[in-house]
Amino acid sequence: MSKKNSFLSNFKSISLAILIALLIRSFIAEPFNIPSGSMKPNLLVGDFIFVSKWSYGYSKHSLPFSIPLIPSKIFENMPKRGDIVVFKTPQDNRTDYIKRVIGLPGDKIIIKEGTIIINDKMILRKKMKDFIDNDNNVNFKRVRKYKEYFYNLEIEILDMFDQGISDDTELFIVPNEHFFVMGDNRDNSQDSRFSSVGFIPIENLVGKAQFIFFSLENSRFLQIWKWPKAIRYNRLFTKIR
Repeated sequence: MSKKNSFLSNFKSISLAILIALLIRSFIAEPFNIPSGSMKPNLLVGDFIFVSKWSYGYSKHSLPFSIPLIPSKIFENMPKRGDIVVFKTPQDNRTDYIKRVIGLPGDKIIIKEGTIIINDKMILRKKMKDFIDNDNNVNFKRVRKYKEYFYNLEIEILDMFDQGISDDTELFIVPNEHFFVMGDNRDNSQDSRFSSVGFIPIENLVGKAQFIFFSLENSRFLQIWKWPKAIRYNRLFTKIR
């Protein structure tokens, strides 16, 4: 075989592999890593997760760099209350956020003294044992943890302190084809309570967080020499709730 034919064969194989990878990433599942603590205690900094792309249908945000090849949402499915979703922020349509769906279209939502009230129904919660936060492996601190009885789910949340800037809000009425999202780390999350994020259009949904496939504590992915001590073995291949 000539060098030219060999090069063309290798090029075709590599191109096909890249195409298959892009199709899987765009339409089946995409990996993400968790860079911040806004979803503690359920998702930790250093968690690597798979997000299913088919859960809510497809839009341009399903594609790499939000290439506008899909003009509108297709095969649309509505999220359920309590789903953890990845979405593009409406402000720039580029930044990926991960939060929990709290409100659906038409819901009336208000937060009073840190308690969520949806359509005049108060979401009850119960105090649990404190969460031990050890980000940066320097300062171990205790954070108040609660179990929130969110419709048919029991969700663990963090509430760092009383009278936070988002503990008392205006009344939000979720528009049609939009959603209200919040982080589980209630005092450390930029979400729909703030104008910088606001309501999330359904076309901005990227997918549903399904499971954690890898997790590192206080280590970067490429720092392989740290893996033996950094891997959180108890979090590998755990379902996200």
